[in-house]
Amino acid sequence: MHERTARGAPPARLSTSERIFQLTAVRPPRPVQGHARIAEPADSALVAHWLDAFMREALEDEPSDIDAMTDRWIRRRGRTLHLWEDGEVVSLAGVGSRTPNGVRIGPVYTPPEARNRGYASALVATISQAELDAGRQFCFLFTDLANPTANHIYQAIGYEPVRDVDMWKHDRP
Repeated sequence: MHERTARGAPPARLSTSERIFQLTAVRPPRPVQGHARIAEPADSALVAHWLDAFMREALEDEPSDIDAMTDRWIRRRGRTLHLWEDGEVVSLAGVGSRTPNGVRIGPVYTPPEARNRGYASALVATISQAELDAGRQFCFLFTDLANPTANHIYQAIGYEPVRDVDMWKHDRP
């Protein structure tokens, strides 16, 4: 990780290099078994477990209050969490951070045992198309540049790179 220090500021380190992607038209991925549905209160334990896993894996961060985060998703407070189900729930993706013309997709998480089967691609394509059909001009998302799988699957369904951004963390004195 790179480090940088501004005069008088605590040291900072580069924690993540990300890419912002935007989609205006979905390219349907290869078909997979299953269907999308909105997360319900009965899904709370699974959602909490997967959000915790996402935060630790993708953001290398320990979530401060996973129960409150789960509650906001389940109650749809400014966001909606979608699940892909193929006999059992196998992937999740959120929709939130609406702007006048677009909406952010994320988090997106599939547990390791269900990966490489197209579930996340199908789910992200489905919810992105639903948002476009609802009148959004575009959907956008962030990916970790160190995750080639995520960068590939989003581009395969029509997401195009917009800008790279770096996330810096400041060390506490």
